[in-house]
Amino acid sequence: MESKVSRRLKEPLAAEICELIYAPRLARDFLTVFPHLTQVNKAHLLMLHKTGLMSPDIAVKLAKGLLQIESEGPASVVLDPAKEDPYFNYEARLMAITSRDIGGRVHMARSRNDISVTIDRIRARDVVLNILEAIGRVRKNMLERALGFADTVMPGYTHLQPAQPMTFGFYMAGVAEHLGRDMDRLLNALVRIDMCPLGAGAFAGTRFPIDRSITTKYLGFTTVQANTLDSVASRDFAWEAMSAMAMLAVTWGRVSQDLHVWSTPEFGLVSFPDRVASTSSIMPQKKNPAVLEYLKGKSAHVLGLLNTALVTVKGTHYTHTGDSSRESMRNFWECSDEVLRSLSLFGLIMSSVEPRKQHMLEHVNRDFSAATDLADGLVAEANMPFRDAHHIVGELVRLAIDAGKSAHELTSEMLDQAVIEVTGAPLGWPEDKLHKYLNPVDSVNARKSGGPAPVATQQAVQRQLQHIDHALAVVALTRARLDTANQDMDEQIKALASI
Repeated sequence: MESKVSRRLKEPLAAEICELIYAPRLARDFLTVFPHLTQVNKAHLLMLHKTGLMSPDIAVKLAKGLLQIESEGPASVVLDPAKEDPYFNYEARLMAITSRDIGGRVHMARSRNDISVTIDRIRARDVVLNILEAIGRVRKNMLERALGFADTVMPGYTHLQPAQPMTFGFYMAGVAEHLGRDMDRLLNALVRIDMCPLGAGAFAGTRFPIDRSITTKYLGFTTVQANTLDSVASRDFAWEAMSAMAMLAVTWGRVSQDLHVWSTPEFGLVSFPDRVASTSSIMPQKKNPAVLEYLKGKSAHVLGLLNTALVTVKGTHYTHTGDSSRESMRNFWECSDEVLRSLSLFGLIMSSVEPRKQHMLEHVNRDFSAATDLADGLVAEANMPFRDAHHIVGELVRLAIDAGKSAHELTSEMLDQAVIEVTGAPLGWPEDKLHKYLNPVDSVNARKSGGPAPVATQQAVQRQLQHIDHALAVVALTRARLDTANQDMDEQIKALASI
């Protein structure tokens, strides 16, 4: 018994290879790639027909065969791991329908190598468009909520220590700004995904005078990928998109970490409805932020998938190989699935989180967050160098902590004591002036140049909404172009089959 796919091989595939490599791959991939195999076959057939490389009578029979397979669906293909992969199994079904002589001709002037990478690019293009739309949904919701919380004052943190007052809307808008860059990175990756490698053959092209622009047009790509070796050797379009996804995952992971801490009783800054919480099997009082923990874990998972894919490729030769072209791409599909699931959950969290406004204000009133504003006030109204003002306010905060007092309990006498320690002479500010600079609401309202002032947040939201509209317009135009190309190809195939 010989190989089912090559006369070069005088033995059938080892049972272990069928069982452990090809059978799992077919089970995992065939349903997904079936429609794309049909697409690629249609485009290639039309190109062969239009260039005169295939006789009309054979082209007609192949067109009819492809339409029959398409109408029957993937269930009509009996999968055989001894035939190695989805393509050979699909081709076997086409030959069963049209005859071995006819069905075997569709592979003229191409290879599984360029077919495989073409399908990878088609799928990656769809993935990136889906993720862009998902980010857009999350971002729009966050920006709408940012407007509603533009005046919800809360402490901001550096090093997890109270730093300066901000608003919850400002925080939401800041995260949304970052998500905008994540969208930009994916839009940039989309440009390099949208190149057609079909016609590259195994890696050296073909001696047949094919017209690659025809297949490029029917498959909806914007341009031909010029170098045929590079076409099959490289999956860097996937690594670029995965890198953007990994950075996106870091974004949602960091935000989840913030919300995880802020939702603890010790902070008490935000709360979540019960529908996004879990509980304990033994401790009846527990309300656990399980979704936040899942999102943090998935952030690491996505980073690991990218790293594994790159390490898989690193030691391969610059040509087609199973590890660089197939095994490494498994991580891309898993990564994209995880990203879409995580974005859905991230959107759920960001739409359901509620700031505990009174607790936020209590925190920021007592935690010296407005200390920088007092130092700025000493510079502005007492004509002090900032470094002296910094020392004075630092001394004042230390005195207050030693006395067990909060920020709203500071007095003019305590300020003078701190001023004397630094400059040797009292300042004599009345307490109303002192507390004017310690008011967290005033602190927020004064910071208008990109800061947390409500008016600045409102401006930022409007600017970002325009950015989302632009990004999603690119997505919509791309989808429309792909639909048009696919409809045109289908009409051409049906017309050919009806001759």
